[in-house]
Amino acid sequence: MTSTSRSAKTDLLLRQTRIHFPRLEEAKVKITPIEKGGSDRKFYRVRCSPEQTIILVKYNLEREENRHYVAIAEFLAAHGIRAPRIYFHDAGEGLIWIEDLGKTDLWSYREESWLVRRAFYESALAEIAKLHCLPGEATETIRQSLPVEFDAALYRWEQNYFFENCLGRFFKLPAPAISELATLPRLGQMADELAARPRVLVHRDFQSQNLIIRNGQAHLIDFQGMRPGLAEYDLASLLFDPYVNFTK
Repeated sequence: MTSTSRSAKTDLLLRQTRIHFPRLEEAKVKITPIEKGGSDRKFYRVRCSPEQTIILVKYNLEREENRHYVAIAEFLAAHGIRAPRIYFHDAGEGLIWIEDLGKTDLWSYREESWLVRRAFYESALAEIAKLHCLPGEATETIRQSLPVEFDAALYRWEQNYFFENCLGRFFKLPAPAISELATLPRLGQMADELAARPRVLVHRDFQSQNLIIRNGQAHLIDFQGMRPGLAEYDLASLLFDPYVNFTK
């Protein structure tokens, strides 16, 4: 994308922001792209005044899980689970204006000692425990708006994702060796066994870059992939985080 097209795009997003937030002073509103993205989403920081900012999310309408973000955020808020507040959702344009929780995620503390990080990890675990412990009747409505739950087919997909990206791309194992591993009967049995266990709601991408630390407390972000699964999945995602060294 050229600088001219980027400028035109941000100008359009600014106009849309002013339409939905008419009380903002036009001369003071500025928009800056945020490098972090994913799942066909683009993020922008909108500066409304020297003291106030909000985040604008532009998402791909064709990607199903992106359409769940607002419903999940409102569900989390209703159950006292810390996450960004939703200010406005333009579903037709695929735009969401949300609370700006700041730039400091849990990953930002990766070089600090465990003495410093421990409280943040405890806060993160306490927050995800709220989600895992919600009773079935409290989650019945939101489950209808979530992506496919963790069943045997999804566990098999995750196994194949591991073979392709970890063993293939990272460790450079030959394709025949990966194919042989992928056909091990035990893997199918494992998927069936996991799928048979009782499910709770899980974040599904519960790692350091998806936890914002604000006022010493962890807040969940990037939760649009939330679905019924095993609580151990979230726990493993955080404790076996590939972006963080736990030996310090």
